[in-house]
Amino acid sequence: MRKSVYRFHIWVGLIVAIPVFAWASSGLLYAWPSAVEGGKIENIDVTRIHILPAEAMAKANEFAGKKLPTTALTLLMRDGRPFYQAIGGMGADSLLIDAENGTVIKTPPPGALTRYFRQAHFYFFAGSWQVPLLIAFSALAGLSALSGLYLNLTLWFGKLFGRN
Repeated sequence: MRKSVYRFHIWVGLIVAIPVFAWASSGLLYAWPSAVEGGKIENIDVTRIHILPAEAMAKANEFAGKKLPTTALTLLMRDGRPFYQAIGGMGADSLLIDAENGTVIKTPPPGALTRYFRQAHFYFFAGSWQVPLLIAFSALAGLSALSGLYLNLTLWFGKLFGRN
């Protein structure tokens, strides 16, 4: 039985390693300067802000032609100018509202490294399968831990009782 548990433990460990590797490698991009767009921190020049958040949301709704399901409104600096970023839903689409003059543009698509970072770190390349896959990989990780615990206990108890 120990040999079967050992094989199971190895295979489950290899399967669980795939999302863990994607998560860890994308997390390294936090430490890599300027790898992820928006990673540069700029002080916001409040004297240049002429549009209030409520006005920014009204302009974004007008641009979209409907009331947007906005989940976050963030004030940030982009290319040296203050912008509000209105994010809706899961953050896939967003609008930039210029905080100086109220001009609204759709947020440009991110570069390849930023796309990798977002998909690997937050969504695990899973799309709509994200929740079922996270549950499945969590269960596999738990099984891997339990089988590893079993193997370790049998090894130590075998050595302990083998010496008597």
